[in-house]
Amino acid sequence: MTKKIFLSFLLFCQLAIAFAQSYRPAAENLAARRSFQDNKFGMFIHWGLSSTLGANEWVMNNRSINKTNYARLLQVFDPVHFDAAKWVAAAKSAGMNYIVFITRHHDGFSNWDTKYSDWKITNTPYGKDVLKQLADECKKQDMKLGLYYSLLDWYRDDYPYETGRTGKGSGRTAKSNYASYLQFMKNQLTELLTNYGPIMSVWFDGHWDQTNPEGSADLRSRIDWKYDEIYSLIHQLQPACLIGNNHHQTPFDGEDFQMFEKDLPGQNKSGLSYQRPSNEIPLETCETMNNSWGYNITDTQYKSVKSLVHYLVNAAANNANFLLNIGPMADGSVQPEFTDTLKAIGQWMKRNGESIYGTRGNVFPAQDWGVVTAKDNTLFVHVLNRPNAGYIFLPGLNEKIAGARLFDGKRKLSFRQQPEGVFVYTEKLSQPDIDTIIELTLSK
Repeated sequence: MTKKIFLSFLLFCQLAIAFAQSYRPAAENLAARRSFQDNKFGMFIHWGLSSTLGANEWVMNNRSINKTNYARLLQVFDPVHFDAAKWVAAAKSAGMNYIVFITRHHDGFSNWDTKYSDWKITNTPYGKDVLKQLADECKKQDMKLGLYYSLLDWYRDDYPYETGRTGKGSGRTAKSNYASYLQFMKNQLTELLTNYGPIMSVWFDGHWDQTNPEGSADLRSRIDWKYDEIYSLIHQLQPACLIGNNHHQTPFDGEDFQMFEKDLPGQNKSGLSYQRPSNEIPLETCETMNNSWGYNITDTQYKSVKSLVHYLVNAAANNANFLLNIGPMADGSVQPEFTDTLKAIGQWMKRNGESIYGTRGNVFPAQDWGVVTAKDNTLFVHVLNRPNAGYIFLPGLNEKIAGARLFDGKRKLSFRQQPEGVFVYTEKLSQPDIDTIIELTLSK
């Protein structure tokens, strides 16, 4: 009997310790999550030293460039046309509410004046801190700023490259030291969250370097990243800062939003997204405007305005934000193929943003004709594909409908509500190039 009591007490202690260690977000963090979900649309910016080679941000790995040769790029990286005001204005023109900027990608190069590495932009001929300029401009133009930070490093010797599955051509031979590398990351993250004003989010990437490929039965990391230490540091420095990690797994304790790479939540077209969407924290999906993240001089496969707006609408209907990427050129300028498309998306958002901003998704399953977003007592029905019949049917919609009308022009539409769902009649409607939005008002 005494043994049973002791074992029960031990189990209780273990559960109590586990509970005590679980992350409890601060009130500021919970408010930031709601604001993040309301913002809905952001700009991802992949840019840095790798842009000089015009072959995307993975060029060091893809061409097996050793670190000695890669370091020579430091003397030729001179983004004389970098203009933070133009970058932020491009995001504003698209109707975006936040920017996530690459502070340090997998090549380890720092896009700010860090005190903890000489491998940084202020040691190039350009010599200026682009992050400081971008942070100041975001504040000036009322744009929230998030920071991408790579956990893996193809350049530093103390990163555990021996057990990583990328960066094998870097030429490193010294024994790694994760304790040293962890302290380096903590030092840099402290800089980023101390010297550049309020930071909306930290967007981690690279965890997968220390796991088996996505989809494997065993996705345990080959190193202990010490996320409890990293995440608690961030939350101590800026409690409202949201933490996300592109590990392609179920969210870990301490994370504030879940991300999906080139997939809508619940999809896995990329072969990366085997994880289930969380019901507890905000969601975000990211996608490119061509087929590359960083600048790629040969990639001219630009996505259409229609396809990107549809992605945005579908993301909102899946209760996710849309983080749309640009890859500026090495000189700091942004290609007109990007800026022109962003402006066109922004024109659509000016007319129709009410059906996206501040809405929530997962209120109605996707149909052949389109999807639904919701705000307060309004359902925004996005007819993305013209139905074959003269109506659309919303199966299983049982809430009492008080009225139906076109969002554009507010013309009233006929509808019929039955036990099996709602019919909205569309036979006299012309189908716009991108989306027909119907407002359904629910009875209070």
